[in-house]
Amino acid sequence: MVRSIKNPKKAKRKNKGSKTADGSSSSSSIPSMPTKVWQPGVDKLEEGEELQCDPSAYNSLHAFHIGWPCLSFDIVRDTLGLVRTEFPHTVYFVTGTQAEKASWNSIGIFKVSNITGKRREPLPSKSTDDVDEESDSSDSDEDSDNELGGSGMPVLQLRKVGHEGCVNRIRAMNQNPHICASWADSGHVQIWDFSSHLNALAESETDVSQGASSVFNQAPLMKFGGHKDEGYALDWSPLVPGRLVSGDCKNSIHLWEPTSGSTWNVDSTPFIGHAASVEDLQWSPTEQNVFASCSVDRTIAIWDTRLGKTPAVSFKAHDADVNVISWNRLASCMLASGCDDGTFSIRDLRLLKEGDSVVAHFEYHKHPVTSIEWSPHEASTLAVSSSDCQLTIWDLSLEKDEEEEAEFKAKTKEQVNAPEDLPPQLLFVHQGQKDLKELHWHAQIPGMIVSTAADGFNILMPSNIQSTLPSDGA
Repeated sequence: MVRSIKNPKKAKRKNKGSKTADGSSSSSSIPSMPTKVWQPGVDKLEEGEELQCDPSAYNSLHAFHIGWPCLSFDIVRDTLGLVRTEFPHTVYFVTGTQAEKASWNSIGIFKVSNITGKRREPLPSKSTDDVDEESDSSDSDEDSDNELGGSGMPVLQLRKVGHEGCVNRIRAMNQNPHICASWADSGHVQIWDFSSHLNALAESETDVSQGASSVFNQAPLMKFGGHKDEGYALDWSPLVPGRLVSGDCKNSIHLWEPTSGSTWNVDSTPFIGHAASVEDLQWSPTEQNVFASCSVDRTIAIWDTRLGKTPAVSFKAHDADVNVISWNRLASCMLASGCDDGTFSIRDLRLLKEGDSVVAHFEYHKHPVTSIEWSPHEASTLAVSSSDCQLTIWDLSLEKDEEEEAEFKAKTKEQVNAPEDLPPQLLFVHQGQKDLKELHWHAQIPGMIVSTAADGFNILMPSNIQSTLPSDGA
């Protein structure tokens, strides 16, 4: 699996790399040329050509960075509302850096506020002429945000906690979001209490980035050195507060049980069942003792902590390393997995006993899948990121409908000749980030996705991602 960020360099003040974003269609400046769907990985740009972001494809699109690139991050649950639909939005994050020197690394706890955007009709009533997007800002909707979604630039407020070595993965506990776990490339798993930093950010309404150069020295609540190598797999239980599993590159998985709000007992005897590195872990959304793992050995294993330290079920899942998995929390029988060969599969776990449990398999991406996650609001929707610099969104409930396509073309007055081999389940393609590593849906803001890459973070809300949740503010 390709994990590290290639040639990590500190981001410049103006992050130009994240400006171009969509890529699902190209904007031609020559009126006589017909509209053409540009296929990433298939079509090539001619000399002098470049892709430009089409802001009409997004309800919101913003880019930012915190300095060094970040391999992993998590969205921190907040108390601003369970279902938020009105702009501007505020979001809290934790992340960890991939700095050039071990001593330069830190964990970033940050808040992004004034995330502007707009609500749109699914189909435009008439074609628009405002295609001139030469703004130096990466905030694509800035000019017309005044309609419904505020105005101005997002405000980034950042606090840093020193961390020895690069952060391979970081996760915030859903039940107590100020408690976070981090995997270090030094081979240690640490648990942190970031409540003081989150409280300070919540109380501040101004841009505190000018103080972002200062790094707080804070001791973790716990530091576990029982793994025999570094690792990347880490997941908090959604059902038992404080329960954690961590997996390493030497094929071992350790179970953490909370003994209080700030102490844990880590079972020194690991779960062993994989023949190579454990790449990802996911707890079952419905069974508190069951979790899944995936590995470089091309298998997925299902474990029950009550049945000992070997898998309850193990099966070959792909023809190469299985990099990532995601357990659907709205349809708990569905497990998604992403592979090093660019493919990803959907399995119905109820069919495991019958042999072939694959209900969908996609070969769209041409490079390793680096992240996969089901939508927390739509059971059939998931997002995928890949080393091919694409973030794609899929709706498995969709099928090709020629009549609907003809009706859409008539309404938009465009002759869009989509490639025949483009999967009908593909909803959206987001581009513009280099070396994409991880994505997450925001559980409290329907339709919002955040991604991290070598050149920073993107916050995006595609205009064609419709939620079944109430469309009016809650």
